[in-house]
Parts: sequence; C-alpha cells; structure tokens
Amino acid sequence: MLTQNDALFALAVGGLVGAAYFWFASFAFGAGYQPAPRAVVNRMLDEAEVGPSDRVYDLGAGTGAIVFRAARERGASVVGVEVDPLRVAILRLRRRLGGPRDRVDIRWGDMFRLDFRPATVVAVFLWPGAMLRLRGLFESQLQPGTRIVSHWHPVPGWRAASYDDATRVYLYRWPEARRESPSPND
Repeated sequence: MLTQNDALFALAVGGLVGAAYFWFASFAFGAGYQPAPRAVVNRMLDEAEVGPSDRVYDLGAGTGAIVFRAARERGASVVGVEVDPLRVAILRLRRRLGGPRDRVDIRWGDMFRLDFRPATVVAVFLWPGAMLRLRGLFESQLQPGTRIVSHWHPVPGWRAASYDDATRVYLYRWPEARRESPSPND
C-alpha cells in the first residue's frame, strides 16, 4: 500500500518527467517552447488588427495564449496548429473547458503542410529556420491583404510594415512585405 509520502514522491517525479517532456519535446519538434507574455500577445493582436471577420492561424500554438485571446477577446475564428501531442491535448482540453468552441479549431500536425489560403492573419513565434521555411509557403499561398505578425524573429528577406522594439513584434502585410529591405549601403 502506498503511503502519503510515496504518493507525493510519485506525483513529484511524474511532474518532473512531464515538465522535462514538455521542454525537451520542443527541441525534437523544431521550436523551443516559450510562452508569449501577455503584453506580447496583446501587441501582436493589436498590430495585426485582429477582429471578428478574421481567420487567424497560430503556428506553433503552444498552450493557446494567442488562440484563446484572439477568439474570446477579438471574436476571430482561430486555427491553432501544434505538432506536440501533449500541447494539442492541453489546447483541446482548454477549448472543451471554456474556450469558444465554435471559433477555435485545434489541429495536430505539421505547419509546413498547411493550406494558408483561408488565413487573414498568421501569428508566429518561431525560430529563424522555421521562419525561412515558412516564407516560401506564405509567398505561394497567402491572399493579398493577409497580415503576418511575428514575435522575436523577422521573416527573412521581407520588409516589415511596422516593428515594436519594446515587445519585438513585427507586422507584415502581404504582398507588400515581399520587397527586399534596402541594404545598409543604400
């Protein structure tokens, strides 16, 4: 029979294993997990002017900071895409327990295989290699007027419509963003 100390020990070990999985799986799936601070999420949604008529794609949705805030507070329809099955379970649980189910679609899968044509806003907080890989997909699929909002890392080779230094949030508007930024010697 388990004692209370045994149960607490098992719970602590389970918690540590879960936390280790959550952290290290980030690297296995190609992007480190780091939650976006509330101020950053608000800035991203403000810069992209997210509203009820938008279809927001949150790539690497994590635990849903952007997904649920865009749906609840802005009335947007949101597609949260995540490759880590544990985070997908968390996202689906959050949606079931109080998320706006009718406006949130959680997809477990590879963001590099998505069809971006329905998106009016794409939100990303990804590493530079992922941003470079996504650029080609964006260029071939985004509809004119789509806004791309990124925290921390720019889209390589694109010119941002705006940049907020305090939160490191970049806003791009398609197709205007495609123009290469001027070189430092221009």
